[in-house]
Amino acid sequence: MNIEFALPWVFWLLPLPMLAALLLPRAVVSSSGALRIPFFEAMKASMAKQQSHRSLFWLILAVIAWLALVTSAARPQLIGDTIRMPVSGRSLMMAVDISGSMQEQDMFIKGRPVSRLTAVKQVAGDFIEHREGDLMGLILFGTNAYLQVPLTQDRKTVKLLLDDAILRIAGPKTAIGDAIGLAVKRLREQPEKNRVLVLLTDGANTAGTIKPLKAADLAAQEGIRIYIIGVGTDGGVIRTPFGMQRVRGGDLDEPLLKDIASKTSGEYFRARDVQSLQKIYALLDEIEPASKDDITYRPVDELYHWPLALALLLSVWIVFGINGVSGISRSTRNGRKKGGQNHV
Repeated sequence: MNIEFALPWVFWLLPLPMLAALLLPRAVVSSSGALRIPFFEAMKASMAKQQSHRSLFWLILAVIAWLALVTSAARPQLIGDTIRMPVSGRSLMMAVDISGSMQEQDMFIKGRPVSRLTAVKQVAGDFIEHREGDLMGLILFGTNAYLQVPLTQDRKTVKLLLDDAILRIAGPKTAIGDAIGLAVKRLREQPEKNRVLVLLTDGANTAGTIKPLKAADLAAQEGIRIYIIGVGTDGGVIRTPFGMQRVRGGDLDEPLLKDIASKTSGEYFRARDVQSLQKIYALLDEIEPASKDDITYRPVDELYHWPLALALLLSVWIVFGINGVSGISRSTRNGRKKGGQNHV
């Protein structure tokens, strides 16, 4: 942090009072015709000495007040450290299938079998974390589709609510068309070239009121690119650390999913294991790169009111102080004149 002046040229006004004192004519002080008496002359010399000290004091205060006033007019500002704010890049909505089939444990993390949803949470969570600069949103769907997180730059919240997703909470079936329709509704207000939907499912469309291809047509009209990831193995017997295990194959309607992606200038991917899922998200990062631009700004706090308050305070002090001294001087002069008249 450092202090800067918005109007530094104002400091050129600092010599103004000195120039005024040199250029303007001095006031003429008329000498009184009072009778001079030695006693009062000595008293006058003593008071003149005291008055010179007071005058110097008021002069110093006046100089400080003028410096404070000019400093205030120059608008001192406290400039904070540079803060970088990412520019919003993609408007990226994620639609994740949480139907009953996503509980199938045919994925492995560090040799341990996990459900498809658990694998998606881990890999998609990493994907969300480094999409800095993007607006991210989350839709969870089963028999029904629900907006879990509206588009936001708060990626931590998106990841947190994805981690908290519970199987079957949206119903046991799969409404792919409704999920796409809800995403279209939320993305249509965003900049046209940056609308992206990443839909992840392990089944076919078995529920919902909107047909998937009709929803894809709506997405294409709105310029939304849909990338679909089909999750799950082809079924059969797989080897696990606990021996051979039979798993149910996915009910993926791959021709339909490919048609949806094609209609919207997107792509369809198949993820049969965690490694392929990671590669797909890495590929998505290349196809739809996050924004690298950012905006920098430095917070500014105005400080002009502090020197302005000091200048006003000193000005009031000087005015009342000088008036008080002048009143004492006048009363002293009046007393001296009366005393002179009595002696005469």
